[in-house]
Amino acid sequence: MARSWSLLLLPFALALVASVAQAAVVEYTFNVGNLSISQLCQQEMIITAVNGQLPGPTIVATEGDTVVVHMVNESPYNMTIHWHGIFQRGTPWADGPAMVTQCPVRPGGNYTYRFNVTGQEGTLWWHSHFSFLRATVYGALIIKPRGGAKAYPFPVPDEEVVVILGEWWKTNVYDLQQEALHTGIPAAHADAYTINGKPGGFYDNCSAPNQTHKFELKQNKTYMLRIINAALNTPLFFKVANHSFNVVAADACYTKPYKTDVVVISPGQTVDALLVPDAGVAAAVGGRYYMAVIPYNSAVNAINASVLYSLTNGTAIVEYAGGPATSPPMLPEMPEYNDTATAHRFLSNMTALVPNRVPLAVDTHMFVTVSMGDTFCGPEQTMECNKNRTIFASSMNNASFILPNTTSMLEAMYKGSIDGVYTRDFPDTPPIVFDYTADASEQNATLKHTFKSTKVKTLKYNSTVQMVLQNTRLVSKESHPMHLHGFNFFVLAQGFGNYNETTDPAKFNLVDPQERNTVAVPTGGWAVIRFIADNPGVWFMHCHFDAHLEFGLGMVFEVQNGPTPETSLPPPPSDLPQC
Repeated sequence: MARSWSLLLLPFALALVASVAQAAVVEYTFNVGNLSISQLCQQEMIITAVNGQLPGPTIVATEGDTVVVHMVNESPYNMTIHWHGIFQRGTPWADGPAMVTQCPVRPGGNYTYRFNVTGQEGTLWWHSHFSFLRATVYGALIIKPRGGAKAYPFPVPDEEVVVILGEWWKTNVYDLQQEALHTGIPAAHADAYTINGKPGGFYDNCSAPNQTHKFELKQNKTYMLRIINAALNTPLFFKVANHSFNVVAADACYTKPYKTDVVVISPGQTVDALLVPDAGVAAAVGGRYYMAVIPYNSAVNAINASVLYSLTNGTAIVEYAGGPATSPPMLPEMPEYNDTATAHRFLSNMTALVPNRVPLAVDTHMFVTVSMGDTFCGPEQTMECNKNRTIFASSMNNASFILPNTTSMLEAMYKGSIDGVYTRDFPDTPPIVFDYTADASEQNATLKHTFKSTKVKTLKYNSTVQMVLQNTRLVSKESHPMHLHGFNFFVLAQGFGNYNETTDPAKFNLVDPQERNTVAVPTGGWAVIRFIADNPGVWFMHCHFDAHLEFGLGMVFEVQNGPTPETSLPPPPSDLPQC
């Protein structure tokens, strides 16, 4: 019998050996420095970029590979790189958020990020995780299946196209962040939206050809768009005139095919979609069509939408071979800026391609409010502020997160010396139960006040966590893209209004829920996520609007070591930056 089992297992063992043998080391060098660039027909300005590119270089790896990136900081600013969506199992020191897993790399310094991409495939991305510098320091991270394109669980595309959506300011984004910090007032919205680094020809009467990215396609070919929202603060509606999409993945997790004529994508999220031309397009030769993005304004309050977002179109051109390059492209019909019904339909209707192993027994239940509010001025608010005045703040369960300034949280955890760095008292519930999504009232003035702290929630290794994320109306109802480092999670349900712990669990999808690393909590509503804490380290969870993160909309999970060396924190690398 033992011999029979060994013979049966032999093919699997050989396959494992072959897979390990095929794994490669994929190596890049990122020189972060100044780039002189002209946008919107303005004079050239200096931005921070990687290898003189906007967007930065695309990393391409195959599932199982080890990725090595030598980051050299030639910029005048501190710098870190976060590998958005990478689990970092066994490599928590490479995750990248400044003062969470590492001290930033100082100007003139360097750091080598090493991590593997085992058990992941699809579209992810990388970006700076210091100040507002990710506005221009970002790029795609593509993980191909080990079996090549033929291993895709959908019709194999003829070509794959990276589409990175972003924002552009006419001013220095580091200065913008510093002004927000020192005044306690959120930064102004972007001046333009970009597609692959270019805004298109609908801004400031600037129609110069070098302002618009062009996608050159061929008739009767299938294209897969790898769409990434790298915008700092803006969820986006995305369309291509006379085309629709067949969505096949989100956040590097395969989905059941989802047909739609519009993609809704929040900052931090990715979507893989097969581009489907309308019947007339498929038969035509040389057609030209606009690809366009506009902001999704989810905010429900008294503030004019134009204060929060630039109500404009960012565009690129999709051009099929064989036609005159001078024919005017067709514009898509876009949703209304505040079309929450369309946004919710897209964001909530996707499901996993195959049934997921959703853990049914939950060890830790959390109910967490996601709120805007105010707090007292601190020592950083040196402009237009005094101790009798409050400033804008954001919080989770009324704890407004602030980064430590002397030691990274991961280093403090590893050394067992957390005093003065963080505390282990992030609350499982808000301090007060109230009508979270009711219209503004006099009670809000008291409820919206919050206090700065660096609190973590400590989790036992391999425990199952369920978190209800509840939006509030203390200042504004708004959809918040909540990103969790180090894990994917199952999105069990989403809805509007206040979460009802008695009736809403009946809505949970425990069979094939979508799996993500970033969930857009519905405006004035809630989302329920569940994950297994099987990755030791400190893992940031935060709103992917940098304007909100800057003012405290985040918290950290501290996952304890497991029972073996392989499930415990490894020692830091020798070149780990020091504060």
